[in-house]
Amino acid sequence: MAAVTAETPSATRPLTAAVHGDRSMTSLAFLVVLWLCLAFGILVLAVLIVNTFLEGRERIDTTLFTNYTSQITPETAGARAAILGSAWVIGTTALLAIPIGVAAAAYLEEFASRKSRFAHFVELNVQNLAAVPAIIYGMLAAAAVVAIGIPRNTVIAGGIALALLILPVVIVATREALRAVPQEIRQASLALGATPMQTLQRQTLPAAVPGIATGTILALSRAIGEAAPLLLLGGLVFVKFDPNGLLSGFTTMPIQIFDWASRSQAAFQQVAAAASILLLFLVIGLNGVAIVIRNRYTTLR
Repeated sequence: MAAVTAETPSATRPLTAAVHGDRSMTSLAFLVVLWLCLAFGILVLAVLIVNTFLEGRERIDTTLFTNYTSQITPETAGARAAILGSAWVIGTTALLAIPIGVAAAAYLEEFASRKSRFAHFVELNVQNLAAVPAIIYGMLAAAAVVAIGIPRNTVIAGGIALALLILPVVIVATREALRAVPQEIRQASLALGATPMQTLQRQTLPAAVPGIATGTILALSRAIGEAAPLLLLGGLVFVKFDPNGLLSGFTTMPIQIFDWASRSQAAFQQVAAAASILLLFLVIGLNGVAIVIRNRYTTLR
């Protein structure tokens, strides 16, 4: 007993910097360099955002939302077709990626055996695919839609490419959300006679909604800013019509911004800056929605 009592103070001693922290000059120098790099990155980003806002603020008006693009008169060029095209493509992406991603994550986390070679193979590939460059998904989607006879420059083709892009992110985020659900909830449901599928549908998934929604919306925020896969699919840069279906031609905000920014006229650079600001606010809005959903469902729980 005396030995245990003697060891207790040292075992419960708080982990303070004075006892456990490394105060060497090398560590302090590394910390200073780390903070300087972080401050430099934030400063560059802030300067870029402010410069873009100052350049494009005069073009943030109704014509940006209501007019189609123009190759002759940039003063009246708008992003209507790009805004609607982005909505169509991102909506299609969500319909394709979210159900498949959530179902795959639920299988891997709730039903697959830890010794299953198939589950291990899928899990390994999901982790690797999360780091694949976006252009590779464009090439894969192009080959897939051509094989099944769908034109490349259509909404459904763009949705498939972006769905492939964010699918690993959705699966990983959903698995992490499911892991965060206490095992006691599953055990209590099973003890009351519910089947594993009923437990998943009525207990585990509802409890994991905050994490799933946050990860999914952040993945869609990434997809909405992608241009490379859609350009590879033949996304149009000059569209003067509204998309009206999955087989309609399309353009998106990143493609339209790329087209305007590649032109030498100052007026096109100005409208590209305005569209960039609009896209930035859209991404910030999606991130805000993710935070609101997470906080609301966390509070309800």
